[in-house]
Amino acid sequence: MKIYTKTGDKGTTALIGGTRVSKADLRIEAYGTVDELNSYIGLVRDQEVNYSRMDILKEIQDRLFTIGALLATDPEKSKMKTPDLHEEDITLLEQEIDKYTAEVPPLRAFVLPGGHQSVSFCHVARCVCRRAERLAISLQQVSEVDNLIVKYLNRLSDYLFALCRKMTQELNAEEITWKPRV
Repeated sequence: MKIYTKTGDKGTTALIGGTRVSKADLRIEAYGTVDELNSYIGLVRDQEVNYSRMDILKEIQDRLFTIGALLATDPEKSKMKTPDLHEEDITLLEQEIDKYTAEVPPLRAFVLPGGHQSVSFCHVARCVCRRAERLAISLQQVSEVDNLIVKYLNRLSDYLFALCRKMTQELNAEEITWKPRV
């Protein structure tokens, strides 16, 4: 099987279900951003500081593939069985957030992204996650999108922030707080 099909050479692509849409369609933008996020999660997973978190980060990547498949499906035409998301997936993120939050100092100010290259990668993933969430919400306003997708992406960005703080601690990096100029 070839990697290229040439079917997208005129700026369209097919959703799961066969419907052809513009590659600039909001649905394509949404699942493309989820794919970008998944790549950044892979970069975060590959950081030495996260070797003990490989399993949870792979689980997140699997869920992001699920979300991508759901967003890539034409809600009106597909009869295919697609992977699904569960409340337990969100609960897992919440448990990890609570664990990391209990292990780091209380947050008393906004934190500037950075402090260590590995932490910076995680902050980029967090920002891409927020963009994916905004796009899923925009798509939800014009088409059918499972609310669990929005909820998962919202919680995932919180997880990534908590992970940034935990990584900062483990790397003995400086957590730089924002001091607004007033």
